[in-house]
This record gives sequence, structure tokens and C-alpha cells, in this order.
Amino acid sequence: FMFNAAVMGFGGNAWMNEVLASFDTIVTNVANSYRLQEECDVLSLRIAKYKGAVNLNEYKAVMLASLRSLIKDWGSQHEVSWSWLWENVARMIQALLGKPAVQERKLANFFCSLDEDGLGFIRIEVYAKFFALAPAGQDFFKQSTTRLHWITDKSSACSRKTMVRRRPSAGR
Repeated sequence: FMFNAAVMGFGGNAWMNEVLASFDTIVTNVANSYRLQEECDVLSLRIAKYKGAVNLNEYKAVMLASLRSLIKDWGSQHEVSWSWLWENVARMIQALLGKPAVQERKLANFFCSLDEDGLGFIRIEVYAKFFALAPAGQDFFKQSTTRLHWITDKSSACSRKTMVRRRPSAGR
């Protein structure tokens, strides 16, 4: 992939490495629309960290060139199938491009505005929702309430930190 990207003049698009790192999971979860959307959501957050233009069609061109060189009996069905996959993924990612910066500011403002009662409410609701969605999780979280609150605080701090990490330039 990296060779084809360089030959095609896209070697400087560091954001393509993010897509490439997620591509196996994307392909594996193509039949599970919720999981595929989740992967695209996370990928859009990772791509948002790069400054500069992000042209998702460039990834498609490199992806197809790479696949053509790897699959001996490449035919029109392969072309249509892989193009369909990428067009759907690109549509999901494109819908989110540019939004993480706005979401980052709003999330930071939201957490800064919370008092201890608001934080307490969030701590309780996180586990109520989690245990409703995954009842088996109760078997793994048998700690004290204080410990559960600490875990919630650390995970929300980690989420905020993930969103505000330094953004490299697209050419890196």
C-alpha cells in the first residue's frame, strides 16, 4: 500500500496511515452496520487530528491499485465490491469530517461547567446505561462505588485527552 501511495504521489498523506491501520477492522465488520459506523466514527476522530486537505478518493485509488496487484484473478466483481465498500466507508467518514473540532470545544466546555453534583449524576448514569446494555458487566465491576466513580472519572479524562492531542500536519 505504502509503495503504491508513494508511486501515485500520495506518499505524503499521513492520514492514509490511519485508514490503513483501521482497514482490517472495517473490512471484518462490513456486515455489522453498527460496528462499521463505530469504526468510521473513531477513524474520523483520528483523521481529524491531521491538518490539511483529506481527499478520501485518493485512498480509494491507492487501495484499488494495491488490491489489483495482490489478487491474481482480479475482475469487475472485485472492482465493484471493493468500490462499494470504500464508497460507503467514505460517506460515513465524510459526514463527520470537520465536526470533531466543534465537538472537542463543546465537550471541554461541558465538563468544565459541571459541578460535583453534575459529575456525580454522570458517574451514576454511565454505569446504569452500561449495565442496561451489558448486564454481564456487573460480574466484572464489583468494586465499591468510590472505585467505580474513579474509573468513570479516568475514562472521561482519557476521552477528553484523546480529543485534544496535538494535530500533525497532513504532509507528515
